[in-house]
Amino acid sequence: MAEATLSSKNQIVIPREAREALGIKPGDKLLVLVHGGKVLILEKPACYHKAVRGRGSYPPNYLNEERDSWK
Repeated sequence: MAEATLSSKNQIVIPREAREALGIKPGDKLLVLVHGGKVLILEKPACYHKAVRGRGSYPPNYLNEERDSWK
């Protein structure tokens, strides 16, 4: 864990350990996600489709119930 300080210009420096872990360098794009009172900083994926593939799920039988409602 590393500490960062918010500057008077509302900027932070991402600690070296975090930059190295993400493999990011100056000019790379990052995603900033606010979730449940926390901030997550992620490397921006080159392809969103590949990055989110397999991450979501539906409750059991949800898709079958939806398909049945279309009939």
